[in-house]
Amino acid sequence: MSVEVQKLEKNMAKLTVTVEAKEFDKAIAESFKKNKNRFNVPGFRKGHITQSIFEKMYGADSLIPDAIDFALDASYPGAARESGLEIVSRPQIDIKNVKKGEDFVYEALIAVRPEVELGEYKGIEVKKADEVVNDDDIASALRSEQEKNARLITVEGRPVESGDNITLDFTGSIDGVPFDGGKGEGYPLVIGSGTFIPGFEDQIIGHNAGEDFDVNITFPENYQMKDLAGKAAVFNCKVKDIKKKELPELDDDFASEISEFDTLDEYKEDLRKQLAEAKAKRAATENENAIVDKLIEISNMDIPDPMVDAQVEGLVADYGRRMESQGITLDQYFQITGMSRADLSNQFKPQALKQIKTRLVLEEVAKRENIQISEDEINAEIKKVADNYKMDVEKVRGLFGEHERKQMSDDLAVQKAIDFLVENAKLV
Repeated sequence: MSVEVQKLEKNMAKLTVTVEAKEFDKAIAESFKKNKNRFNVPGFRKGHITQSIFEKMYGADSLIPDAIDFALDASYPGAARESGLEIVSRPQIDIKNVKKGEDFVYEALIAVRPEVELGEYKGIEVKKADEVVNDDDIASALRSEQEKNARLITVEGRPVESGDNITLDFTGSIDGVPFDGGKGEGYPLVIGSGTFIPGFEDQIIGHNAGEDFDVNITFPENYQMKDLAGKAAVFNCKVKDIKKKELPELDDDFASEISEFDTLDEYKEDLRKQLAEAKAKRAATENENAIVDKLIEISNMDIPDPMVDAQVEGLVADYGRRMESQGITLDQYFQITGMSRADLSNQFKPQALKQIKTRLVLEEVAKRENIQISEDEINAEIKKVADNYKMDVEKVRGLFGEHERKQMSDDLAVQKAIDFLVENAKLV
């Protein structure tokens, strides 16, 4: 096998790979082994036909498609290593010559890890994130606890108001014809929550329990159900009951019921400590993000499109797995939302580009500062993984091969690079 490397613009490169004829003939033989059982040939038991007779009957070209796959799988990894390039995308293959008895030649268009022109990374100046807990923070936390412990009280003698919890029956129609999904019975709704189409909840305000009335709305042009988008509809509605949220009093009894403390003052003091810890952690993360964002801003790198595409694919796949964990496939999600895979990919592109730039600048800092990760640090990280999943540490260690350990080492070096940037930054 021989490999010719041609560097292109914007961190792209083309590998021209030549696989010797005898090696490609071996790939054709592999293709024959894979396919021979598919054919019934008179005079031969199924699967016992010879390759030469098979080729006479069906032609060698019938074995070429699978032979190409075998030859690519066997040659491309070695060609990528031989190129000496740090490849960051899947190859786009273009077959140049494919024929039994001749050299197999193909081109692989690939993206190469871009060089980073790093800005001055020591002494980056950013505004320090707020980590002071004030009275408004305490009041907000207390209000949240009140909301959690609120109870719903049935309202009589007045119509629906904003903020009420109601139970609603409704039937929707367009031009007098009911439509699928337009009917609900005993539907719980918080007025003002924005659960329904804009304008729907506002028209419920002022109506009494037991009253029949119509709500007139127009579906948005971008509504997920395309057959309803932009159409005017009438919903015949009936409020079955009205309830309002009653918050508990902020007093010692409330504090003793929801905490281990006897008085509201003691509970507030503990709440202040908890908020201080949480806000300090959040502020530390905000500071890190601001410093890295500033470094990206003052650095230069030319990101090849296939590198972004590969990152987007990973984000879409992760999103799909999260959807499936909720019982929805990506195809179902696209059907419900009216989005396409391309739409979702475009949505993820800015995030993908940000992730790539972040990783590149941090890896460059680690390289410049010669940040090294010891075996002890890797083993400590493996122990954390084992503890998190409540698994035997030796069993987990056995799951980490050379590639996984290298990835873990790189990740730890990146985190150390972040720590270095923060230690050397100016927070004002």
